Amino acid sequence: MAFEADRDGRDGEAMHLVAVAGERVIGTCRLLPAGAEVRLGRMVVKAALRGGGVGTRLLEAADRACVELGHDLVVLHAQVAARAVYDRAGYVQRGAPFVEQGIEHVTMEKALA
Repeated sequence: MAFEADRDGRDGEAMHLVAVAGERVIGTCRLLPAGAEVRLGRMVVKAALRGGGVGTRLLEAADRACVELGHDLVVLHAQVAARAVYDRAGYVQRGAPFVEQGIEHVTMEKALA
């Protein structure tokens, strides 16, 4: 992804979740409220640790944070290659695949109520 594409000026409105191991950041995601729903984005786990449950724990923490903030729907754009992580976490695909920043994605959502 291009560096500029990751800059939308909305970080101050968002809640940032960070996974750490010791003093190292190993994963992160951003929750951006939009009315009754929350847009989950900027999800990343250190490449060497993928498949070890870090992403799952980040998604669980995101669910709890959204509920605590009074939101009942989480929406995200999942890279098709990483879709299984979101499937396992209870997200469902909405709509057809699309290309974003040269990478195939799908919109997925999860009701928290």
